[in-house]
Amino acid sequence: MGKRLHEITNEITGETTAAFEPAIDYVVTKVPRWPIDKFDDVDFEIDTAMKSTGEAMAIGSTFEESLLKALRSSEYDPAVDWNTVDNTTLESEYLERPSPDRPYAMFEAFDRGYSVQEIIDLTGIKEWYVERFKRVSDAAQAAQDGDFTPAATAGRTNHEIAEIADGGVDVDTVEQEVPGRNYKQVDTCAGEFRAETPYYYSARLPEFHSGPLLGDEAAGELRVDKADESVVVVGGGPIRIGQGVEFDYCSVHAVQALREVGIDAHVVNNNPETVSTDYDTSDGLFFDPISAEEVADVVEATGADGVMVQFGGQTSVNIGEPLQDEIDRRGLDCEIMGTTVEAMDLAEDRDRFNELMDDLGIAQPEGGTATSENEALELAHDIGYPVLVRPSYVLGGRAMRVVHDDAQLKHYIEEAVRVSPDKPILIDEFLSDAVELDVDAVADGEDVLIGGIMEHVESAGVHSGDSACMIPPRSLSEQTLARVREVTESIATALDTVGLLNVQLAVRDGEVYVLEANPRSSRTVPFVSKATGVPIAKLAAKTMTGKSLDEIDAEEQIPEQTSVKEVVLPFDRLEGSDPRLGPEMKSTGEVMGSADSFGKAYDKAQDSTGKPIPESGTIALDLSAEAFPDPDTEAGEELVEEFGEFFEFSEAVDLIDAARAGELDIIVSRDRDLLEVAVEEEITYFSTPASAKAALEALQASDEPIDVKAISDRPKRADQWGK
Repeated sequence: MGKRLHEITNEITGETTAAFEPAIDYVVTKVPRWPIDKFDDVDFEIDTAMKSTGEAMAIGSTFEESLLKALRSSEYDPAVDWNTVDNTTLESEYLERPSPDRPYAMFEAFDRGYSVQEIIDLTGIKEWYVERFKRVSDAAQAAQDGDFTPAATAGRTNHEIAEIADGGVDVDTVEQEVPGRNYKQVDTCAGEFRAETPYYYSARLPEFHSGPLLGDEAAGELRVDKADESVVVVGGGPIRIGQGVEFDYCSVHAVQALREVGIDAHVVNNNPETVSTDYDTSDGLFFDPISAEEVADVVEATGADGVMVQFGGQTSVNIGEPLQDEIDRRGLDCEIMGTTVEAMDLAEDRDRFNELMDDLGIAQPEGGTATSENEALELAHDIGYPVLVRPSYVLGGRAMRVVHDDAQLKHYIEEAVRVSPDKPILIDEFLSDAVELDVDAVADGEDVLIGGIMEHVESAGVHSGDSACMIPPRSLSEQTLARVREVTESIATALDTVGLLNVQLAVRDGEVYVLEANPRSSRTVPFVSKATGVPIAKLAAKTMTGKSLDEIDAEEQIPEQTSVKEVVLPFDRLEGSDPRLGPEMKSTGEVMGSADSFGKAYDKAQDSTGKPIPESGTIALDLSAEAFPDPDTEAGEELVEEFGEFFEFSEAVDLIDAARAGELDIIVSRDRDLLEVAVEEEITYFSTPASAKAALEALQASDEPIDVKAISDRPKRADQWGK
């Protein structure tokens, strides 16, 4: 805009200008978050190709404190049992080879007695950093020997120290012996000028202090009036597959809603990429790890009246129960707002939720849990193959598979997951040919508002997070929609839901089955809100403050156009990954297209992903996979005929060579090798019958107008879903 740096005010200090270079008296560490748990077949050795999907950031008084806070914030634990790794493997696979596991391997090596110089020689990392890793390791050893202070000042939480310490030391004991935390302002000027922005990080006091800080001491540089009503909103942490920026959208809308009703909103989050961690989004930004202990510290320091854990996805929900315990331990006058922790736990407890559905007369796919191979085989035989199997403790469908026989199930148990009594696997009837649905709703404890009902483009067998979906649905009868509403309202009432509720369903032969219900924000909330014009995250936050849906004049809206949400896939960044869609989620983002018809909306969405559907050229139509109809059947012949209206069929003997030679414009196939080449050569491809048929509809709608229009101007009608 033409301004010079000295003419721009530094918003942090309010006194200096942008011409002042920052001077900081803290250390900031950023740690990438890699999807290593999603792509077993990808080499995640760190090199010049970016493979991370997100990042976590931490601020501390020392590098050690900042490092451990960042690693904790990344919510990553290596899938390694270090007891089974000998020194030779430790050196060759984890120290010499740069990978996401190397920081943890360095700690393990120091625990085994490796010297600083040995680690330098193996890793090539500079001495200054290796020495600080050694200090962290020495501090953990000191905690095992009963000296807790070094571990505390190095960045460990009191709960972590209690777990490290031998002899069953409790958190209360640790808390009294170690230096307490207080809050520092991020000021960009090393304290030379008074900062104006409410942007904070926690830091331990020096080692000569001990005991928790109370009152003004706990606040430190925090500037907040405890007499004001305030709420802490827990964010979503680093972006990774299954836990994306959708939850930051929800968190920011919750903050906006609180401020609209006159309540101060404080945010705890650690993702530098998000709007919630902008210093001017909330009344107080606390850039810290999302753990029960550290969130409780914010509650205590600010005098917050409540905490919202619904809006940060699984990350925030996971701390619900331990946070409640920590609030009770400290005797804080603060509540977890909205749906109770007990109700959230019930929804995630497979056996209790099944019992609830049976009591409500709501159908579910037949299924159960298994804690051993024998139990899994017996359960699969009772249900009948194919079955859907997945761990009970993961996010985003990680390690989810459809298995068709005993051999596949045994291989899954041996290779994909470690089944044990505390880590059971879930085994469900696979509802083939079912239409899958997502419903997002808001409840105030009595009434329920349906935000939207979405129909998945992909059929059962593709993870809901990877399926394109449309709103409003187009293949459901009025009776089915009414049943979907009835089921959603019944679940909301049974869970005493206050706030958001996401219900995933499947419809087959007119029967509505519930797959799962989550009384929290979901990844579809932004899509529903933009497609319908109903800001359901804001409405949910207001109901959690005690307001009824009637009080906030909330009403349902149904869009008169079709909106399609399509996913963005990371295969071009992850060489060797399987590009076929399946039951495990792999997408890292999404786009949206709206138009009068589904075909045009799908076409616009595909354009937005960078995978436009060509209108002519040469197609490789490979219907050899079991998922596709046989070319000799009526369905197969119809598919061939319809694609033949737009494309010439490739006659190449070797389709992979043809793709590499630039002879193909579009591919329909389930052949992994061919699709990997399609990714490399940037050829548009479709790997499921449902997406291939959707592509045909897009081609048939290619002459329809693009219909560029503001979201707010797209036509909607005030009406209730399913009524």
